[in-house]
Amino acid sequence: QVQLVESGGGLVQPGGSLRLSCTASGVTLDEAAIAWFRQAPGKEREKISCIGGRYRSAYYADSVKGRFTISRDNAKNTMYLQMNSLKPEDTAVYYCAIGPSSNYYCTLAMNYWGKGTLVTVSS
Repeated sequence: QVQLVESGGGLVQPGGSLRLSCTASGVTLDEAAIAWFRQAPGKEREKISCIGGRYRSAYYADSVKGRFTISRDNAKNTMYLQMNSLKPEDTAVYYCAIGPSSNYYCTLAMNYWGKGTLVTVSS
């Protein structure tokens, strides 16, 4: 059974940093497409970062470019999202997702999803 478990969310002040983790079981991250999405209250879910299958280049949404960094540790079967210079508009539930290695440009549907972790940016 595949399971993705996010952690690291919480309350942070504007300008602060958080690192989200997503540990996978039942599926390997190696060569998989990995991505982070978020959904703010009243808004649609958006893709904010992704690394395409077979270690393609990372993609970042304009809203997070230069502030967020996606990475993975295959030995721990864990992916990360380092978030710096956080803004109130980054407040959302953050989801990790894994897709097939053929998802080179993160344009295809992701196969597996975590349940989400809440990030609140507020003073």
